[in-house]
Amino acid sequence: MFYKTIILGLGILTLANCNAQKKNKNTSKTETSTVQSPEKTPMKEENIIYLNEGERMLFKEYEMNIGFKNISEDSRCPKGTTCVWEGVAIANVEIIGYSSRPMIVKLATTENAARNYHRSVDFNGGTISLVEVTPYPTAQNNSKSLAGKYRIGIKVSKTEEKNSTTR
Repeated sequence: MFYKTIILGLGILTLANCNAQKKNKNTSKTETSTVQSPEKTPMKEENIIYLNEGERMLFKEYEMNIGFKNISEDSRCPKGTTCVWEGVAIANVEIIGYSSRPMIVKLATTENAARNYHRSVDFNGGTISLVEVTPYPTAQNNSKSLAGKYRIGIKVSKTEEKNSTTR
């Protein structure tokens, strides 16, 4: 009799725990979807296209597909601190032309040819420029804790005739 009571008690506790976990999952899904819903789809503001990590966008006019892979380096000076150098964030962007193989380019927040940092790249008659990288690191949130949460703003425009080479 004693064993039956213990088994029954454990069964009730297990079911109660499962029900609590289901409620927790449903609440967190609702909160997550309401917070992230504006960022789910690429947004356009002033000809700037915003992409979250892992997102892609097709540009029919330039016959290319652009995808934001990840941030490979973020050495920007955290807000609220004093630094000697402003730092740089480098975004790995995958570009696929209709008649070309995928190509990963590194777009930086600053232009520095000596370190091979470039803000823009020419591809398929268009110039792809990195406009912004968010969120900006803080003393509490460094680049490691921001991994997977980055969002970039890029601008695609027609390439000038004299600069029509691909870097």
